[in-house]
Amino acid sequence: MISFTLSSQQKQMKELVHWFAKHEVRPIALEADRLGRVPDEWLQKVNKMGIQLNASSFGGGRAPSASDKKKERKEREGNRIAVIAAEELAWGCPAVALSLPGPGLGGPPVQSSGTPEQKQRFLSIFTKDEPRWGAYALTEPEAGSDASGIRTTARKVDGGYVLNGQKIFITNGARASWVVVFATIDPSLGRAGHRAFVVEKGTPGFVATRTVHKMGLRANETAELLFEDCFVPDDNLLGGEELYSASANRPSGFQVAMKTFDSTRPIVAAMAVGIARAAYEYTLEVVKREYPKQGRLYYEAAELLAEAEQEIEAARLLTWEAAWKADIGEPNAMEAAICKAVAGKMALHVCAMCLELLGPVGLDGHLVEKLYRDVKVFDIFEGTQQIQRLVTARRLYAPYGVHV
Repeated sequence: MISFTLSSQQKQMKELVHWFAKHEVRPIALEADRLGRVPDEWLQKVNKMGIQLNASSFGGGRAPSASDKKKERKEREGNRIAVIAAEELAWGCPAVALSLPGPGLGGPPVQSSGTPEQKQRFLSIFTKDEPRWGAYALTEPEAGSDASGIRTTARKVDGGYVLNGQKIFITNGARASWVVVFATIDPSLGRAGHRAFVVEKGTPGFVATRTVHKMGLRANETAELLFEDCFVPDDNLLGGEELYSASANRPSGFQVAMKTFDSTRPIVAAMAVGIARAAYEYTLEVVKREYPKQGRLYYEAAELLAEAEQEIEAARLLTWEAAWKADIGEPNAMEAAICKAVAGKMALHVCAMCLELLGPVGLDGHLVEKLYRDVKVFDIFEGTQQIQRLVTARRLYAPYGVHV
């Protein structure tokens, strides 16, 4: 049975990351939003502290050591620690959190599908000497929610593949040392034709054409990537040819992408919970300090804030369940979709409610106004509400032989 009591390691991580979010992240949040970037000197500082964003396990992008594997056999807590840390970081500022050095969303596919040589090669670069980033490139102009419709092509040639296509809305895509890129070897094969490649910065034919100005998460870099006759060697095919031809039930790049979402959707959900909690706590303090202590307005505000706290707690518990199932090695695709759908919608509702309670004052340089702009994308990326419902429905009805 899942336990709702945090282990000593989880408590320690929560306290440590909250201290960092309160004293290092939150103080630069509004200024970074105004500048449209996180200051380079701040990124240098936190990287030297060893703080990195790794969506496959919080605490750095290095390849697992023998001692790590021994601990893992004893008890895995990585996914639960990741969601606890993600909530606290997003409480500080989601845009700054997503800008932290590390493999980011590119970490899980390399960790789960890469060869031992690829894991060592691509994950060992994230050290304290210099900030580095990884990225994950799936979305295209004509392939958003329907990721199976990607049109970036990978043509087999002697010694590797030639990539042609475009990717959009790629987090940290322009500054990444490498990007996990999904392409198709034959569009007529559908999902079976998808492959995942690690494309390194500076590869001829690979360029970030522009960074995008956005409504929210302004401090975090979002890039558009272009591949024009970009040669990628066989060594950079994620998992190698063996991964795709080992058996009749061989995986595709599409399955690699979907498996990544099982790890990252709970983290995105946890970040949504952190954003909602930040807006709620900020608004609660304003109401306690400035609202009259009796009368209709006070009781209406109290009712709305109580509703917000209930929704935040419910979304958090769903997120913990998804992370717990991943830690014990059970399939968690449905739980990951559920927590992402619930948390994204909840956070948007809570931030809107808090903005209304603050009134016109809340629109003038206040934290909640920024959070309201930031939170919208948490209901969209890593799969929209509609996609999460589809994933959930498919797994609910599959045992009865019903295909949705």
